[in-house]
Amino acid sequence: MTNKALTEMSLEELWRLFPIRLEAPNPDWRRWYEDERLHLLEIIREPCKISHIGSTAVQTIWAKPTVDILIELEDRSALQHVSECLSRNGYLRMSATDTRIVYNKGYTSKGFAERVFHLHLRLFGDNDELYFRDYLLAHPDIAQAYERLKLSLWKQYEYDRDSYTEAKTDFIRRYTELAKKEFKDKYQRVKS
Repeated sequence: MTNKALTEMSLEELWRLFPIRLEAPNPDWRRWYEDERLHLLEIIREPCKISHIGSTAVQTIWAKPTVDILIELEDRSALQHVSECLSRNGYLRMSATDTRIVYNKGYTSKGFAERVFHLHLRLFGDNDELYFRDYLLAHPDIAQAYERLKLSLWKQYEYDRDSYTEAKTDFIRRYTELAKKEFKDKYQRVKS
């Protein structure tokens, strides 16, 4: 299946082919991230910050076996340049706005490949996921509560990614705000 064929499928068809799947923590996720980060640095050639985000970055909780990667870029021009570069290198663009672009890798005609990635292209400072990740790492009890929430939603929304994501939004927002207070703008870019 080509990238074009995937983008022409309905949401229902995509959700059936790529259902929500949760797995126990896997130490390989960190290595997959590092391998992909090095690959991205080879092809991007644009000043950026690359970070491992999402539940696979926590390493103590069940997660979708999809490595989420945040790529922060200087400006919209760099964002567009990197977007074009990713498209030329086989990544599948799933959504885009002026300041946010999401790419996937590891989606095949038979479902997920062994390694699956979601790349989130953003402008510097648009990085709430870093705060949420760090809050879960610093507060294992909250990480476990997040795991319980995801496990409780899994089968109900197995074939409805949007509803699965929406059902987690309040939890994520609450702890992201607490993280921003606790970590005092740790990831805000200081202008030089």
